[in-house]
Amino acid sequence: MKHFFTIIFLIFILSSCGDKQEKKIVLDSTDLEEQMIEAYNEGLKALEEGDVLFAAKNFNIVENIYPQSIWAPRSVLMAAYSYYSQDYYGDAIFELNRFLRNYPSNENYPYAYFLLATCYYETIKDEKKDLSSLLSSKEYFQIVLNEYPNTDFSLDAKFKLALINSVLASKELYVGKYYLSRKKWIPAMNRFKSIINDYEDTEYVEEALHRLVEINYYLGLENEAKKYAILLGYNYQSSQWYKESYKVFNKKYEDPIIKIKKDKQNFILKKFKNLFK
Repeated sequence: MKHFFTIIFLIFILSSCGDKQEKKIVLDSTDLEEQMIEAYNEGLKALEEGDVLFAAKNFNIVENIYPQSIWAPRSVLMAAYSYYSQDYYGDAIFELNRFLRNYPSNENYPYAYFLLATCYYETIKDEKKDLSSLLSSKEYFQIVLNEYPNTDFSLDAKFKLALINSVLASKELYVGKYYLSRKKWIPAMNRFKSIINDYEDTEYVEEALHRLVEINYYLGLENEAKKYAILLGYNYQSSQWYKESYKVFNKKYEDPIIKIKKDKQNFILKKFKNLFK
């Protein structure tokens, strides 16, 4: 009896699946240009109704019917946008790359680059483990900003680039402090210098300069330490990190490793005491 009901259930599922046929494109006109316009309008209609897959399929038909027309590159972009609108980022990226490859002189290049950058931006999941989407997004936003500065997309590209650079700088700082805690001075310095050279507009520059003061002073390179301290003071004289660097140049200076551990212990102790207030 158990097997009987299992078989009946499977037959029901299979018959239900068989009833659901794939939505097909039917073009009434026999004229190619009219078919192209009809498919494009059907794509717009499907997009408005939220059927993005059918919309993209119609837009692709437009290009197949008349690849040399002005509607062909537009239809590729519309297919890409259809996928993007419902988070099919991989399909959108495929369509956009195809557009950039097949229509290099098209006037909508700025939009294509912007949407491509945005798709990669939306696929960022864990920047600490995988930087590929972040770096791809940065590359295409940078193209928009550099090559199309007078377009409507450049302002948003600039904003997104600032966010991306902030994330990348924070990662460099995190890795640099990790090396610092392991007394790997050269790799640590390289990371902090990278922040200063590559992400000078981010909030992490101040701490990076301070860490370079610390490391150089600890290694006995006082002239180098003073160079970074002067740079920190000139640009961020009222900041916390300038005050910390000022403390370095006195006889009560602590090993940066001990200081990091002590700060961590004090933070934990403070949190623990707050539990009993």
